[in-house]
Amino acid sequence: MECARRSADDLDEESAAWLRRLIAGGGEQQSAERELHARLVRIALAEVSRRSASTPVTGPELDDLAHQAAGDAMLAILAKLGEFRGESRFTTWAYRFVILEVSSKLGRHYWRNPPVALDTGQWERLPDRLGIDPAWNVEAAGILAEVRRVVEDELTSHQRRIFVAIVVDGIPLDAVAAKVGLERNAIYKVTFDARRKIRRALVAKGYLEEPGLEQR
Repeated sequence: MECARRSADDLDEESAAWLRRLIAGGGEQQSAERELHARLVRIALAEVSRRSASTPVTGPELDDLAHQAAGDAMLAILAKLGEFRGESRFTTWAYRFVILEVSSKLGRHYWRNPPVALDTGQWERLPDRLGIDPAWNVEAAGILAEVRRVVEDELTSHQRRIFVAIVVDGIPLDAVAAKVGLERNAIYKVTFDARRKIRRALVAKGYLEEPGLEQR
């Protein structure tokens, strides 16, 4: 913990206190660990609750997942105390660990019992999923045909895989991230790029006139 000790003087008072207590040993360290773990549990519970609508995990199992995430995050934080440099408050730094653990566990859990994939009829709901105004549904067949053409012919295989999983199949982002081994932001970027290609094609065909797809 020499790195943590050397940098403590440059930290905000609260962060320095956390580091001091967590390496103090004895009762003071145990008290700090109990307090930090309790905070991590609260953050984990709030995070799984926020994401509950997009995950098949429910009830006691969801609560158990939150506690597992808090426990694993606690171990990671204690192992990496020496890496904390004070770019943010200690609690902000620590909370990132538990949020990442929640994302990872929810994603892995999804693939244990994934829902049955929908048939090709799911493509017919793409205009709504892409944010296309219902008033344009009279052109839905043409829009759908163009979207499918872009997905099959213009998207890269990587973009196609991510786009179909999230937009067509409706798989939760965390589950896709866990499956392909990417961060959430990377998944967002791939989806954004795919939507932008589709929008440009729809604009070129006269189906859209204003930006809209990539804003959702």
